Amino acid sequence: MKTNMLQTIFFDDYNNWDNFLKKHTRRIRSVVKAEVKKFRYCGDYSKGYRLFVCEGCNDTRISPLMCKGKFCPTCSVGESQRWAEVVTNDLFVVKHRHVVFTIDEGLRDIFLMEAYRKQLLKGLMDEASKIVMNFYGKKNLQVGIISALHTFGSKLEYNPHVHMVVTMGGITTDGKWEDYDYIPFTMLRKYWQNAVLKLIRRVLSPWDKKKVQHKLQAAYTKNGEGFYVNAPKRSQTNLKKLLEYISRYMKRGPIALSRIIMYDGEQVMFKYKDKRTNRMETMTMQVEEFIASLIRHIPDKYFKTIRRYGIYSRRIKNVMRLILENYQKIIHKMLVNARKVLKPKNWADRITEEFGINPLECHGCGEYFEYMGMSVRKNGYLKVQYAKNEDARKYMLEENKKIEEKEFKTKQAEKQKKAYEANRFDWERLRQVYMSELPYD
Repeated sequence: MKTNMLQTIFFDDYNNWDNFLKKHTRRIRSVVKAEVKKFRYCGDYSKGYRLFVCEGCNDTRISPLMCKGKFCPTCSVGESQRWAEVVTNDLFVVKHRHVVFTIDEGLRDIFLMEAYRKQLLKGLMDEASKIVMNFYGKKNLQVGIISALHTFGSKLEYNPHVHMVVTMGGITTDGKWEDYDYIPFTMLRKYWQNAVLKLIRRVLSPWDKKKVQHKLQAAYTKNGEGFYVNAPKRSQTNLKKLLEYISRYMKRGPIALSRIIMYDGEQVMFKYKDKRTNRMETMTMQVEEFIASLIRHIPDKYFKTIRRYGIYSRRIKNVMRLILENYQKIIHKMLVNARKVLKPKNWADRITEEFGINPLECHGCGEYFEYMGMSVRKNGYLKVQYAKNEDARKYMLEENKKIEEKEFKTKQAEKQKKAYEANRFDWERLRQVYMSELPYD
């Protein structure tokens, strides 16, 4: 059984997640418990699998179902649910820019307050988009914005900030398109500072406002320090390159598996890029701190981390298409389907990209495996959900029976334990290797 490093940290023999859950269960959101539970059994054959049969030699292969959870680093590689919402919609073939809105460090904890979390984070996205739309509105232009919320920094700190893709230009009041390739970042920074402070005061209760008043006052007197409106490098380019760049950034979770250097059962070491020095550094956390730092970035249930505004809003998008009809005739085609620009990768493509092995290629005869059916767990038992033919059904019924047997479960548990041990760093083993390499007198 293949187990990644994050699963080892959470679920190995040290029982880090179970201990954390027992200790902090009242403070952990229900969505966090659900997402971590899905992640725990990601890739477990007993939870379901797909059947594949080689077209050449009739060899069979079963592939476990993945959790498709928001927390799982494997399932978030490639096209994720957060970006899927974007690629199913058309974008206008005009110049776009990637813009980032950040907030003062002293205010970050306020956005973690359970009672106001959803409202504040949605408000952060709304206010950032409103500032850009108001600026272009003064030029009598209605722009299109795709906004994405990130809550994490490179060191896993809670750092809510907004990324957005903005059209450089918009629709005029008489229904024409007009380019306007300028955003006054310095000027908008002050508007952004005021908008965030007003948002917090508007959302919090009078009692809670009193408790954070000193933070609000400090953020105001620092003259906007920490409130930034800017565009990263390579932000302005053609649509395809911009989509590729932004999609890679939007899809990733708080930490990639490749960043985790070491875990020994008690501590986790990972690498990060220090933006001040532009160098890679390392950081070590106790396991409990590491788990807490990760799970707080799991979004609340039904919370949309990607939203659309202006002419990209669902409510007016179809109307904008009609308005642009004459303009489209002039430039031939103004709408492009993002799905064609960024063709979503299927699970086989993602596995090939991550592990360098095509799971559908038969190593025996060189032909390819064909999807023949799927079994899923329902009411506590594995059941055949789909079978392409009777032979596939019979095979899966036998396979389901074997998976449910105690012997199979014991073997899987042993494999998982070995996988955990292989991932975990062994200080004693390292000491023995080091001592054996020392020269004798």
